[in-house]
Amino acid sequence: MKKSCSLRGYYLCLINMFMLLLVVRSQLTTDFYKTSCPNVSKIVRIEVQKALMNEMRMGASLLRLHFHDCFVNGCDGSILLDGGDGVEKSAIPNLNSVRGYEVVDTIKSSLESACSGVVSCADILAIAARDSVFLSGGPFWRVLLGRRDGTVSNGTLANTALPSPFDPLDTIISKFTNAGLNLTDVVSLSGAHTIGRARCTFFSNRLSNFSGTGAPDTTLDTAMLSDLQSLCQNGDGNATAVLDRNSSDLFDNHYFKNLLSGKGLLSSDQILFSSDGANSTTKPLVESYINDSVLFFGDFANSMIKMGNINPKTGSDGEIRKNCRVINS
Repeated sequence: MKKSCSLRGYYLCLINMFMLLLVVRSQLTTDFYKTSCPNVSKIVRIEVQKALMNEMRMGASLLRLHFHDCFVNGCDGSILLDGGDGVEKSAIPNLNSVRGYEVVDTIKSSLESACSGVVSCADILAIAARDSVFLSGGPFWRVLLGRRDGTVSNGTLANTALPSPFDPLDTIISKFTNAGLNLTDVVSLSGAHTIGRARCTFFSNRLSNFSGTGAPDTTLDTAMLSDLQSLCQNGDGNATAVLDRNSSDLFDNHYFKNLLSGKGLLSSDQILFSSDGANSTTKPLVESYINDSVLFFGDFANSMIKMGNINPKTGSDGEIRKNCRVINS
């Protein structure tokens, strides 16, 4: 009898631990700042609107900031931390590439004026990403909030965890899987490239001697190839091209239509449709989004919510930074 009671107690303990985990995971809520900073969404929206009016490309930049933050140690604002060569800002995928830090600074300053020490930098990134998509013509979703800011920025992890434009399809899928995301998330979130630009550094490998073949990437549209060769011919890796040819600033499903005609800019874009491995993985989803923008919008919003839930710091974990660039002293 004592054994039975002990066993029962053990299972009750496991159940309690499981319930505790559920509570921790559900601490993010859409109304987290309802009383502590009721105007948070309005304040962020105003600043994002200003940023996009100044430069429409900034919408894509703010969206990318959130993505690159969440894939490294979870959505904790660690990409915003300054600190030399070892931080995420200085990692290869981010250095001289990720931008929008000054816009985040402006948003943070406005929020500190309204409700000091309340809204985390991690939550600012999540709201700003949503608003950037919506103000560019994309879907709207209710952002789960309550993340706290991390105190460690890991540049080494950023170099290995973030999907690269040069990665083969199976590696990209593995990196998403490692982050707790699935195949639908791979394709829908890649659709973020319906807005924004990329530097020649990230696609010039496709323009000649692709993968050691001695010739350009055969999956690249010939007219687009010629344009890109002219753009990047002087070896200027910082020259930029639009990610979504003929629909650069509007958040829509045109990105996927471009893949159908070989007009994906990055190798990591085009392989979603043209690689051998795509046939049984990503290609059917690309074809679905080509024909159904409503499906794409819905899947994209759901994937953004999932991505925003990657290992958030809640409760007493982390801190609420006063300045998004440095940990509190």
